[in-house]
Amino acid sequence: MSILVTGATGTVGSLIIQRLAEAGVDAKALVRQAGKREFPAGVTEVVADLSDVASMRAALSSVRTLFLINAVTPDEVTQALIALNLAREAGIERIVYLSVIHSDKFTNVPHFTGKHTVERMIESLDIPATILRPAYFMQNDLMVQQTIQSYSVYPMPIGSGGVSMIDARDIADVAVAELLRRDRATSALERVTLELTGPQPLTGASVAQIWSSVLGREITYGGDDVAAFEEQLTSYSPGWLAYDMRLMMAGIQMHGMHSAEGTTEKLQSITGHPLRTYEDFVRESVAGN
Repeated sequence: MSILVTGATGTVGSLIIQRLAEAGVDAKALVRQAGKREFPAGVTEVVADLSDVASMRAALSSVRTLFLINAVTPDEVTQALIALNLAREAGIERIVYLSVIHSDKFTNVPHFTGKHTVERMIESLDIPATILRPAYFMQNDLMVQQTIQSYSVYPMPIGSGGVSMIDARDIADVAVAELLRRDRATSALERVTLELTGPQPLTGASVAQIWSSVLGREITYGGDDVAAFEEQLTSYSPGWLAYDMRLMMAGIQMHGMHSAEGTTEKLQSITGHPLRTYEDFVRESVAGN
């Protein structure tokens, strides 16, 4: 029996696969296309599609523990619910699901409400799972690094409400710790929910200041115009996705992304190391560019 990781070629999934391989765990990487990327030694590639029931049944047939992440797609909820139902059908009682923070507050944002629906299934059926609720990924800003460095503007309209961004590597570390905790338990463990946030709340202005400090020149915040943000995204993303991201940014401006007191200490006790700061992330990104 093994641990199956969905989204194995993505930002978080690929990190989880790497860490499981380093731990000597029997891990399977679920991919839609064979040979898309090379996986570490000992990792088995499994070809399946979350929307294809037959292929998912086969993929889950010899799995003990499941890491479930769904890409932001129009049928995200359908994919997630099918995967969870098939996991129950296969008798899998060890699951880690990657949701999103404040899914109950961002009720007009499609991919937030979709994840909240999946959480409702997990809770109503008392599925033995860890629900991870991450805030905004620091790695999202890699998409705009060239813009920042070329035009001296931080363009993500995150506002002034405060966003406790988290490094994807810290998300992966928590996910692996939970996967191994559940996988090594002699029986199914009780359901738990963990909010995943970074060590400090950030605003558009404070993020720009961090980039300024690292680059040694002034970087300004581009402002809160979510309509302009949507228009820019539409130039290289589907319209539905650009609008979803616009709604998310409006929600961030309204609610921020914060966690309960003591979250940083709790996550550090799980991972065994300090959470990475946004300045750490920026310095590494600039050095590697």
